Amino acid sequence: MVIRVALVNDDEVVVRGLDAMMRNYSQRIEVVELVASKPVSQPVDVALYDTFGMGQGNGPAVQRLVDSPQVRSVAVYTWNFQPWLTRDTLSTGVRGYLSKSLPAARLVDALHAISAGQLVVSPSRGRSSLVGGDWPGREEGLTAREAEVLSLITMGLSNQEIAERTLLSLNSIKSYIRSAYRKIDVDSRSKAVLWGVEHGMRADRVRINGSPARS
Repeated sequence: MVIRVALVNDDEVVVRGLDAMMRNYSQRIEVVELVASKPVSQPVDVALYDTFGMGQGNGPAVQRLVDSPQVRSVAVYTWNFQPWLTRDTLSTGVRGYLSKSLPAARLVDALHAISAGQLVVSPSRGRSSLVGGDWPGREEGLTAREAEVLSLITMGLSNQEIAERTLLSLNSIKSYIRSAYRKIDVDSRSKAVLWGVEHGMRADRVRINGSPARS
């Protein structure tokens, strides 16, 4: 059975990367829509919400997906597996809490199980790294975490606000900032913001019908 899926994140690079990650599973997954900063507009079996640069799974953006008449089930794709956050997210009506360390085949399996009515929690194995997808700044050598922090700086968030959104410690945020600055060769926050703007690290407003990776 082929299930219909929408990919949701405020960054077009991120949703395109997720789409590319699942391009070899067209016999099981039909990506009908990539959504950045817009509501899902077509009926889908599962909306997959990527937390990169976004609020966590217990926030208002996810609740809007849960409440959407176009969306049968919602899955959250995340690094953050604190037990309290997992419980909070599932209590909103989310049916899947999925680790970014999942390879594409297991992610597709999880989406199918969620579509079939199962509640799926696929926890991260320790400090497993991100397996697939894409993110702004990857071509410059930024890790997904460094890129996420840099994109939030570009959006104007303070270190404290970034820590609250990502559920990382302030020390971790500062460490990611230092390593990101070295990689993009900047020495101040204002230069980092300028670099981020020039490299597309700002919220997009796009809706792409179908799967660009399979076109």
